[in-house]
Amino acid sequence: MRSNSLVNMLRTVIPLLVGTAIYAFGLHMFVIPNQFMEGGVTGITILLNYMFGLPPSIMTLVINIPLFIIGWRFIGRSAMLYTITGTVSLSFFLWIMELLIARGIVLPFHTEQDYFLATLYAGVTLGAGLGIVFRFGATTGGSDIIARIFNKLRGWPMGRTLLWIDAIVIGASFFYIEREKILYTLVIVFIATRLIDFIQEGAYAARAFTVITTEGTKMADLITSEIDRGVTLFPAKGAFSKEPKEVVYCVVARQEVRRLKMLVRSVDPKAFMIISEVQDVLGEGFRNEE
Repeated sequence: MRSNSLVNMLRTVIPLLVGTAIYAFGLHMFVIPNQFMEGGVTGITILLNYMFGLPPSIMTLVINIPLFIIGWRFIGRSAMLYTITGTVSLSFFLWIMELLIARGIVLPFHTEQDYFLATLYAGVTLGAGLGIVFRFGATTGGSDIIARIFNKLRGWPMGRTLLWIDAIVIGASFFYIEREKILYTLVIVFIATRLIDFIQEGAYAARAFTVITTEGTKMADLITSEIDRGVTLFPAKGAFSKEPKEVVYCVVARQEVRRLKMLVRSVDPKAFMIISEVQDVLGEGFRNEE
C-alpha cells in the first residue's frame, strides 16, 4: 500500500521538478535578461529584481510564505502540499540558475535587435514548464493560492481572479518598463497560455462521430469488425417522424475519418452524421493515464 502511494507521489513530484526547472530556465534565460514581464507573484518578483536587484529565488519564497499560511487554513492540507513543493522547487531552480549565471557557466540570451526571437523562446519555455506542472495536478503557488481562496470565500471564478491579478501586476510594470516590452510580454503570455493548454489537453487530436440512423446495430457491428473501434449505441426517436432510431457514437483517429464516413454511408446513405474534434482521448485503443 505504501509502495503504491510512493509511486503515485513520485509520478507527480518528478514532473513537477522537471516543469519548475524549465520554467526557471525560461525566466532567467529569456525573460529577465530582456526586461520582459510575467503575471502573478512571479511578475512581482521580477519587478522587484528590476527595481532593487532582489533575487527572484529568495523573493519567491518570501512572498509565498504568508500565502502558504493562509492557504493552509482555507484550502486544506492536501491541496497545499504539492503547491508548497512546487514553490520551493521553483525557488530552488531559480537559485541554481542565478548561481550558474553568476559564475559564467550559463549565458542569458540578451538581445537589442531581435526581441521577437527572445519572446518566442520565453513563451515556449514558460508554457512548457507550467504546462507540465499543471498537467500533473500541481501548481507553483502565488496567485493560484489567492484565486483558490477567493473562489472558496467569495465564489469568484479562478480564471477571472488570475486574469485580474496578472493584469494588475503587468499594469504596474508600465511605470518602470518600456511600453514595447509590455507588448512583447503580452505575446509571451499568449504563447505560454496556448502551450499550457496544448500540454494539458494532449497532443492527440481525434474525431468523434455521432450518427443518427435506423441501422445502428448493423453499423456498430461493421465498425467494430472493420475498424476495430468501440461503439456506443443510444436509443432515440425522431421528433418529427416519431420513428425509432439509434444514435451511434464512436471516436477514431484522424486517419480513420474518411474510412468511417464511407462505412457509415455504405450502411445507411440517409444517416445524419456529426463529426467533432476531440483534443484528448483516454481509454482502450488510445492513451491510458493512471
